[in-house]
Amino acid sequence: MKKLRSIYLLTLAITCLASLSAQEKEVTITIDTLSQQVYMLTGQGGNIGIYVGEKQVFMIDDQFDRLGEKIKTAIGTLTNKPIAFLFNTHMHGDHSGGNARFNAESTLLVAQDNVRNRIQTRQKAKLEANEISSEDYAKMLPEVTFSKDITFHDGDETIMAFHVHKAHTDGDAMVYFTQNNVLHMGDTYFSERYPYIDLKSGGSIDGYIEAHRKALVVINEATKIIPGHGRPSDKAALEIYVQMLETIRDKVLAAIAAGKSLEEVKTDADLTTDYDATFGTGFISPERFREMLYTSLKKQ
Repeated sequence: MKKLRSIYLLTLAITCLASLSAQEKEVTITIDTLSQQVYMLTGQGGNIGIYVGEKQVFMIDDQFDRLGEKIKTAIGTLTNKPIAFLFNTHMHGDHSGGNARFNAESTLLVAQDNVRNRIQTRQKAKLEANEISSEDYAKMLPEVTFSKDITFHDGDETIMAFHVHKAHTDGDAMVYFTQNNVLHMGDTYFSERYPYIDLKSGGSIDGYIEAHRKALVVINEATKIIPGHGRPSDKAALEIYVQMLETIRDKVLAAIAAGKSLEEVKTDADLTTDYDATFGTGFISPERFREMLYTSLKKQ
């Protein structure tokens, strides 16, 4: 009986490993050309932005550690210039999980102040549990941080990064390439789907909407937008998106004012029904989105 159990467990382990290996092999890094110098890379996790400058590369986010070599290969099809800057739009692992793989001697890792703090807390726990090495721990951490905004210059291009407070998290930053007219919004924008707002990490629906309003002031009709997740977008789509957010927020606020409970709001499909077909088929279901908004607004 013990022998049969051992064989079963071994078979199960092999099956799981094979499944994980297959999943990794199935990830393909695709490239969208957004301008003469800016590209969007899609794989598994948050969308990556790549700017190929005169002598160097400016990279935004890096997905997961296990995809590092695939991402490097994809970048290699665009340029052989070194990555001088790696910018984290926020702290989540599907955007910053590859930091140690890309944070080389020639690469400077940049993020908003709160991003470093949150990554440090998470990685320190992994270090203490012997899940990562001390070298990887150090390379995961942004080396340059800022509070409100920071500007980079590369030839004629000016790259503006600015913090948007309490949006998706408490450390979100958008990056705008002024000459190429491309804006990377990180997870402050989930194109064509309801967003995930990380309330436990300082996010809020009002901050999320305010981030969109700030982006709309910066961009114009010709701007290409790199969302944190989803296909490339533009100003017209973002305007529709923020209107959707405001409409649903106001409906949830009215329900709260009427004394509705969390359970009542979660199960009230009428609150989001006008938008569910367009935005409700992604990672965040309509019910979960209603719950998220209720919780965020009750906190206020």
